[in-house]
Amino acid sequence: METVLISLAIFVARLADQSIGTMRIIFLMRGRRAISGLLGFFESAIWLVAVSQVVTNIDEPIKVIAFAGGFGAGTALGGTVERWLAIGKGVLRVVAPFDSPQASVALRQAGFAVTDVNAEGRNGPVRLAFSVVPRKRKQEALEIVRTVNPDAFVTFEEVETPTLAARRTSWVRK
Repeated sequence: METVLISLAIFVARLADQSIGTMRIIFLMRGRRAISGLLGFFESAIWLVAVSQVVTNIDEPIKVIAFAGGFGAGTALGGTVERWLAIGKGVLRVVAPFDSPQASVALRQAGFAVTDVNAEGRNGPVRLAFSVVPRKRKQEALEIVRTVNPDAFVTFEEVETPTLAARRTSWVRK
């Protein structure tokens, strides 16, 4: 019974440390070094406790399986938590034929800043709409576009906020 409880504790510890590790990497990629460093501290402390339980009893395969299983489950959980937190921003691109309904007005009414550009597509003139959207509001923006013009071609690409800030300052005349 003790082996099963220790194995369960190892699994939970790995689930926690790997989820924290996934979040640490995501925060680091988003430029949040302080949070990333703090998460790294807890990740390594939890990992050390878990690995010490496995190494001292390496002859018990259930503990090795719990260790590896916690790693896999923690990776999946970390990705799920990241999607739920939706940290960062993305660029929403909407391409629609020039004479079709345009989503720009509806997006602006919902509080999104939108830039429209006239362009030439494969089959004639099109209108491109660009908007920097917080990831937390991505589904809202997509639903607005689907409602106004369900046939529009839509893409969403994550962007780094520091890049946006650097571009914004270059627009200002000195």
